[in-house]
Amino acid sequence: MLQDNIRNLRKAKGWSQEELAIKLNVVRQTISKWEKGLSVPDSEMLIRIADELDTSVSILLGEPTESDEKTAGNVELKEIAAKLEILNEQFAKHSERQRKTWRAVFSILGVVVVFVLFYELAGMIHYWTAMEAIHENLSTIGGYDGPTNIYVSNISFKTGALIVTLVAAVLSVIGIYKTRRK
Repeated sequence: MLQDNIRNLRKAKGWSQEELAIKLNVVRQTISKWEKGLSVPDSEMLIRIADELDTSVSILLGEPTESDEKTAGNVELKEIAAKLEILNEQFAKHSERQRKTWRAVFSILGVVVVFVLFYELAGMIHYWTAMEAIHENLSTIGGYDGPTNIYVSNISFKTGALIVTLVAAVLSVIGIYKTRRK
């Protein structure tokens, strides 16, 4: 509602987001966030937006105006504050849902990374054990070269998988840290 009203009134004036941002002394991204519903302006900014767009705060908030007599009165400011409180509460709930979703995604990624690292570690331990057995008994089929050649040809894939896994681990840790409750 508010987001659509800001966008529609801005476009009716023929202004870009950048032009409105300059008039309000904010960055263009702030206007974009308001128009996408990712944030809401505070009450003082709402009044400034209404002034720049030549409208009332009630119209910005999507309320039909019965009379313009009380535009400067205390009653309207209380109504605006109440509506902004509702908008801020909705925004906070939306942000919290997003935070929880991203935290779950990063946590799942972390669990997958742990399993992959254990799998890779088990493969390395298996290889080292096989190599020790080969070194102890030279009569083993393939001698020194069989398992070594297979391992060397597979090492580039294993190294790439390990690097991707470590990058995913770092991203998971950073993501979990950034999505913590502040």
